[in-house]
Amino acid sequence: MLTKHLSIMWSPDEIASICYNHFNKLPKRGKPEAGREWTLLASVILLTDSSDQKTVHKQVVSLGTGTKCIGQSAMSMKGDVLNDSHAEVIARRGCVRYLTEQLYKAVSGQSSDVFCPGTEEGKWTVKPGVSFLFFTSQTPCGDASIFPMTGSQAQPCEPVKAVQKEESERRGLKRQAESELEETRPGPGMKTSDNNHSSCRKSGDSNQDEVIIENKACNQLNDVSHFQPDVKKVCPPDLHRTGAKCVPDGPADPLKPGLLYHSVGVLRVKPGRGDRTLSLSCSDKLARWGILGIQGALLSHYLQGPICFSAVVVGKGSYSHQAMERALKTRCSHVRGLPSSFSVRAPELLQANLEFTHNHTHTESKHTHSQGRISPCGAAISWSAVSQQPLDVTANGYKQGVTKKALGTLQARSLISKVELFHSFLKLVAATEDSHLPETLRGKDLRTYWDYKQAAETYQQAWTQLRLQAFPLWPRSPRELLLFH
Repeated sequence: MLTKHLSIMWSPDEIASICYNHFNKLPKRGKPEAGREWTLLASVILLTDSSDQKTVHKQVVSLGTGTKCIGQSAMSMKGDVLNDSHAEVIARRGCVRYLTEQLYKAVSGQSSDVFCPGTEEGKWTVKPGVSFLFFTSQTPCGDASIFPMTGSQAQPCEPVKAVQKEESERRGLKRQAESELEETRPGPGMKTSDNNHSSCRKSGDSNQDEVIIENKACNQLNDVSHFQPDVKKVCPPDLHRTGAKCVPDGPADPLKPGLLYHSVGVLRVKPGRGDRTLSLSCSDKLARWGILGIQGALLSHYLQGPICFSAVVVGKGSYSHQAMERALKTRCSHVRGLPSSFSVRAPELLQANLEFTHNHTHTESKHTHSQGRISPCGAAISWSAVSQQPLDVTANGYKQGVTKKALGTLQARSLISKVELFHSFLKLVAATEDSHLPETLRGKDLRTYWDYKQAAETYQQAWTQLRLQAFPLWPRSPRELLLFH
């Protein structure tokens, strides 16, 4: 939770403005075509107290854009493909890259903006007065994006009948944006995310439970209203919906009209046509990061405790504080028995009043018929505050522009792919004097990515407790995909 003095040193609008301005200063490569393509943006902000604690310095240390992920069949055993290219995930991976370099500076005797020595041998901790917050231009896909639509928002008017086949229930109930996304043709192996693109609906200020008077496009609701003209016919309240699907073997969505379409509080995987993805929704991942931290298992070897976001800020658009609380906090609030360095942390949840000009809504407003169909941008941008090659632009999980012949080669790898982050971590280990190595890295025959992750014992213990108590249905990555080195 933000400390009281920090919460008055920045505003959600200021954070949104910093992120949008940073994006605008990046090169054109990978950005959506105005009026025809849209994307989402997420960033990690480093907050640093001034020495007199009267001001706070704000710096974007990682920025990501993207809306897609790949199906299971396109995943690589080499760790060289980005499985999930949603903006939130890209931003977090870019932050891991930044933190790895900051740790490298620390163990090499250089000045780090983030870390200072911890009390345990070989361990580091975040400096006093330093914290991180997360910004996303739109409500995260999955559970956080499921909430009632407000009264003035457009919604499908599906007749309410006593008996209605499931297929007819599905028909006409998908949100406009989701239907549009299904019409687009993503690149090979890529799956387009809904990612709560319900923001294409206009927001309203009326109560969420308000019932909308039926317009001419609405069908007759029931026999009573048909035979009694004075009775107002209404369309039932509807939900903002997510394209993320319930995980296998778990509770399923009822898919009934209106507010009964979705189950809430459940794990979801990102959508795809045909080939199912293994990528959990951004709501689920943010909830996990809230306890395990954003640093991941590898960097946990070097850290005395996890690095968690003090706040999550969402840009202007469809938003429900209650749904965000449920998705990011409530689902994990009961977890107990965590290792001493881990705890249930509750980030402050805020919304800005500034809209990302490259989102679906804004793109739609600037669209002209001659531009053809609106579609999600096929590229994902990663920018990280590192000393070398800060910018990384990908498409279909590989660096943008690589030929088919080059796929699978070093030149095609994203700098935030698993294997590249792993190699950066190994350089960190190599730069650490033997006497200063963390205990978990001493005297062990560790070779593969899997080996090093499993050796982070405290992190794995925390993850086991979180999985057992909150997310028992969280899918496990096939081990064969993690045995690269």
